[in-house]
Amino acid sequence: PGRSLVMAWRAVSGIQGVAQRFGGATRGVVGRAVADAPARATSTLGVLGTRQQRGRKWNSQPPLWYLGTAAGGCGAVWAAMETSRQSRAACAAAPGVKVRMALCQIGVTADKPRNIQHAKAALKKAAAGGAQMISLPECWNSPYAVDCFPVYAEPVPAVGGTADPKVSPSAAMVIQAAKEHGVFIVGGSIPEVEVQKDGKKNVYNTSITVDPKGQVVAKHRKMHLFDIDVPGKITFRESDTLTAGDQCTYFDTPFGRVGVAICYDIRFPELSAQMRRVGCDILVFPGAFNMTTGPAHWTLLQRARAVDEQVFVVTVSPARSPDPKDYQAWGHSSVISPWGDVLVEADSGDEIVFCDMDLDKIADFRSSIPTEQQKRNDLYKLNWKSKV
Repeated sequence: PGRSLVMAWRAVSGIQGVAQRFGGATRGVVGRAVADAPARATSTLGVLGTRQQRGRKWNSQPPLWYLGTAAGGCGAVWAAMETSRQSRAACAAAPGVKVRMALCQIGVTADKPRNIQHAKAALKKAAAGGAQMISLPECWNSPYAVDCFPVYAEPVPAVGGTADPKVSPSAAMVIQAAKEHGVFIVGGSIPEVEVQKDGKKNVYNTSITVDPKGQVVAKHRKMHLFDIDVPGKITFRESDTLTAGDQCTYFDTPFGRVGVAICYDIRFPELSAQMRRVGCDILVFPGAFNMTTGPAHWTLLQRARAVDEQVFVVTVSPARSPDPKDYQAWGHSSVISPWGDVLVEADSGDEIVFCDMDLDKIADFRSSIPTEQQKRNDLYKLNWKSKV
């Protein structure tokens, strides 16, 4: 039994190394299964070793039962690893794990049907460029104005729900596009209307994410509403017509877990920290920063969140309007690496930019500067009170 124990332990130890590469916060659902299985097998072997050290008789179960249980755990690991390998191959992750991200920086007009068709064409072009995940900008079907939000709002399906094209044309288009092109789509954001039990209508700034099968896998309502007053430059109050959301939002893919928030949410590091805490490797922020906050803070905030949480940060802006009377978005949709490098950046007009994110590098960044393990949880701790 002792020799068999050593052999089984060596097998599990080898798998632990693979689990560290594929599991935990650095990969998707399959990766976490791979990471968990060795722990179960190790637990069994720990019981075995304890019995041996204490000199107890093998009277409750024969030795092979313990080794068989441990081997079963190892078998689960190898099965999960094979599933992970196939998923990674399907994502064209060679060499390493890479995902091609497309940022659709598109212009927005007062014509909702035209906006929908423009977004549809951009998604098609992005998919043709080899993107595996595509994001639209914030408020892509409506002018970014508090009085427009209730007018352009439509019902938005919950996770697992469907959209009727007649009443939810924007959401229905995103769902159909994801299914048609076989890609993940972070649907930017659109104004959402929801009728409450008392008949009151709440309007939200809402993003849905759709998987390659056309299933809604995430829904985020902007948590922090954009209420600012910069004297002599810009005053804006989303809360005049919008209601705030209350959920930390993420979804799983074969290449990792992805968090979603909207624009002003990026200014609140606690939300990004929570998304990292639940295992996100990529944070996507559709956003419409303006000509005052954009030049000053757009890239700064992205780099800060990327470095703080050691994740890839993706931001997608509407294109800047040629009409000076319209809300002027800053543009400059970007992807930032966990090291804080600007990997790609659009200009201010209509543009689709692509970025091949090498997710294998995340583990290197996190092991080089292991801030997550160095947090002083004995002194401070993030206390998330809402739904996750």
